[in-house]
Amino acid sequence: MAGFVIVNARLLDLEAGVLRGGASLRTEGDKIVEVAEGGREIAAGDGVTVIDAGGRTLMPGLIDAHVHAALTTMDFAALARRQTSWRAIETKYILEGMLARGFTTVRDAGGLDPGIANALDRGLVKGPRVFRSGRVLSQTGGHGDSDLPQESPQLCACSIRSSYFSHVADGPDAVRKAAREELKSGAHQIKVMAGGGVATPSDPIDMVQYTEEEIRAAVEEARARRTYAFAHAYIPEAIERAVRAGVRSIEHGNLIDAASARAMAQAGCYLVPTLVTYDQIAETGKQLRFPSESLRKLGEVLHAGVGAVEIALEAGVKVGFGTDLLGETHPAQSKELLLRAQVQSNADVLRSATLVNAELLQRQGQLGELAPGAFADLLLVDGDPLADLNVLCGQGERIDLIMRGGVPAKNAL
Repeated sequence: MAGFVIVNARLLDLEAGVLRGGASLRTEGDKIVEVAEGGREIAAGDGVTVIDAGGRTLMPGLIDAHVHAALTTMDFAALARRQTSWRAIETKYILEGMLARGFTTVRDAGGLDPGIANALDRGLVKGPRVFRSGRVLSQTGGHGDSDLPQESPQLCACSIRSSYFSHVADGPDAVRKAAREELKSGAHQIKVMAGGGVATPSDPIDMVQYTEEEIRAAVEEARARRTYAFAHAYIPEAIERAVRAGVRSIEHGNLIDAASARAMAQAGCYLVPTLVTYDQIAETGKQLRFPSESLRKLGEVLHAGVGAVEIALEAGVKVGFGTDLLGETHPAQSKELLLRAQVQSNADVLRSATLVNAELLQRQGQLGELAPGAFADLLLVDGDPLADLNVLCGQGERIDLIMRGGVPAKNAL
């Protein structure tokens, strides 16, 4: 099969945290088949396109483990009124923007339906590789329950209320059924809401949501499909409950303490911080009609995120990379790199967005690295991201080649 040979590149060795000059790489189909260093030439062969990197940095495509591509505006009242087709078209442009910023893989943490995933697979949408969580699972009055209180609520114990974003399911049996439904529809993993959140107005940040048995039901169903469940949580009690139930990662975790971090480390549970979403909500939330009660709750977590990363790293927790941006703020995705550099070295930030996230997604050896057998998801960058992460920021202006699965999405050379 014809492919590409990239020559005259500086290879970013993320394991060692160094650049290696005189590197070449060959792709065939959607995979990398050969990598060479030290000026060794790779034979191109018939029908193979040669790309001269001109000394640019050759690195793996970035991975964002927490996106909401289908939450297309921060005005949630307006979003609820939009037709499915309207949201789908907006989602297409959001996903294409992610790929243009060098994110060749994302994990959608709630709201993306199977139709968009099918369009991506068929090349109708030129976006990143997506690991879809489908609808999130929430208890009544939890972070995924956006319904207003009812004067005469219908309280049938067997009821599950569903929207495009969530299943509101109470009790282990209902949680199990909701998880099975999402896995049946092709969800790659299951997300549960284990604590209060910012975006929904009715649940306090310090609220603990779902019992251990309810979370464990989702974990068991995911494991039966050879995948995993992960949990939204901020406070130590919610984090520890979710960890005991067996989740693979905690999302956000801004109010983590040393004890809950140790529990995560002992269980091998990852943390996925999302610092940039709070930064952007604080900056633009009011003008974009983000709910006023949500803006009030923002203050409880806004300045805690960097400290949470420090606590997690000190305890030995593996820290991934996520953004959790909403609607109009998606263009700020790459700013997470700079915010994380407040507490990690540039090399460690890049490892979080590649090697660590690949492990988290259970795709080590396939994603997040440039090695034979891995997917040909790669970037050619004008500059050295080990020295300056700004070369990866903005809207991909200094990323001259973006390849996803062996197909160039951008080639400015």
